[in-house]
Amino acid sequence: MKVMIINGPNLNLLGKREPEVYGNTTFEEYFAQLQRNFPEIELSYFQSNVEGELIDKIQEVGFQYDGIVLNAAAYTHTSIGIGDAVKAVETPVVEVHISNTHQREDYRHISHIARAAKGVILGFGLRSYDLAIQSFVKSQ
Repeated sequence: MKVMIINGPNLNLLGKREPEVYGNTTFEEYFAQLQRNFPEIELSYFQSNVEGELIDKIQEVGFQYDGIVLNAAAYTHTSIGIGDAVKAVETPVVEVHISNTHQREDYRHISHIARAAKGVILGFGLRSYDLAIQSFVKSQ
């Protein structure tokens, strides 16, 4: 099984950015833990602050992987293009967020991805990624 994790803008700053919201762990540290937690899954990781690069990656892997875990970060609330890319591919996508976006600013309550996603997981910190990966394992 192959699962791609795609992270959007500012998630490269995990461990430094707003630790009270996002914690002190970098995503690279957490990704190594995910690989240990799911040794039977071929996990890949991509991060970009550029909307078009996220769309390109979704299109690139969206017909050959078994699952995509997507944290589009702020683009979740603004990017119709990313939502359309999720709709266009065959690979199921689980939208994740580290924080509970419904406890935050009103504009974060809207997702242009959720309608096309297999599911949405939010508010469990970095464990949101574990839960998303588990959803692919359980559906096999």
